[in-house]
Amino acid sequence: MKRPEKNELELYFHIPFCIRKCLYCDFLSAPAEEETKKKYMGALLAETAGSAFQYADYRVATIFIGGGTPSVVSEDEIACLLGAVRSNYQVTQNAEVTIEVNPGTDASGKLSCYRQAGINRLSIGLQSADNGELAALGRIHTWEQFVHTYEEARKNGFTNINVDIMSALPGQDIRGYRKTLEKVLALVPPPEHISAYSLILEEGTPLYDSYEKGELKLPDEDEDRLMYQETKRIFAQNGYDRYEISNYAKKGYECRHNCGYWQRKNYAGFGIGAASMVGNVRFRNGTDLRRYLSSPLECREDIQPLCRQEQMEEFMFLGLRMTEGVSMEEFERLFGCTAEAVYGDVMKKNMEDGLLQEKCGRRIALTDRGMDLSNYVMAQFLL
Repeated sequence: MKRPEKNELELYFHIPFCIRKCLYCDFLSAPAEEETKKKYMGALLAETAGSAFQYADYRVATIFIGGGTPSVVSEDEIACLLGAVRSNYQVTQNAEVTIEVNPGTDASGKLSCYRQAGINRLSIGLQSADNGELAALGRIHTWEQFVHTYEEARKNGFTNINVDIMSALPGQDIRGYRKTLEKVLALVPPPEHISAYSLILEEGTPLYDSYEKGELKLPDEDEDRLMYQETKRIFAQNGYDRYEISNYAKKGYECRHNCGYWQRKNYAGFGIGAASMVGNVRFRNGTDLRRYLSSPLECREDIQPLCRQEQMEEFMFLGLRMTEGVSMEEFERLFGCTAEAVYGDVMKKNMEDGLLQEKCGRRIALTDRGMDLSNYVMAQFLL
């Protein structure tokens, strides 16, 4: 996968609203009144237009509208937001434009407007094809609602769809998880992209609290590993390339926006809590909703210029998330020294342990076993 051009920019828009917070979710999101949503979208427009001068030299290659649940706000507001982007930024003709959709928000009636607004990629949150498992997660939709949304998306001309699924759910076993995989792959046509994550219990969530009280039955470690291995096996058999630790795609349908994060591409985030990294400077917006609504252009905080060492670290541990790995030539071009001079001992040790491998074109990548132990390997690249 080619490296991003120097002046390419990604845009991310955070919509922090949902109908009901899922029991496992620790994202910056919550239900809100319609008036609050409208005020927020107005503030988001103001931040988008008012920040454009900072990015006059950049060409926008991808746009991602996430949350929360972006499909809870009106389709007209989404169209207005994208109109403001195209009016104020240089957007490439083939830009990838994604919006996240929850099947429980009755988004099917909004799909035509999304298409007309220039959205060309949907990311639909399924998580499981079993209604009992969905209820245990606190999801607001059923499998049947997901299928309806998916079919309507196809009817409205969407040819690039991601489906999110999760494993190691409460009460789930390998047979139940395999049924979810099979049902997703039986969709006509099957999705171009699938993100497959294992459930992580985050402190402060209802599911975490239930687990701490001994009220939650989760698959044991062996069954969790079986699900992980089954994901790789079934997707490979069905023509999906595992291009990143948790992401699988048909050829040519890798998520360009997410690849940009792992390749350290410049990205600007808008909305509360949204993170940015532009010109090797990281910063983010504050999370106070009231402050954002009153002063959307004055909420930037945690500004952190990255030193050369931090840039090297990120180049390695972010790039190693991708199965294509990292380019030794690119490292040398960016930092004026060889990766071997900085990480020689770490690379040698992990190759001997069967966790890293050399690939064509002077690239270093995780092996299959290295993917299984990715956190352990990548932590060693922190200088």
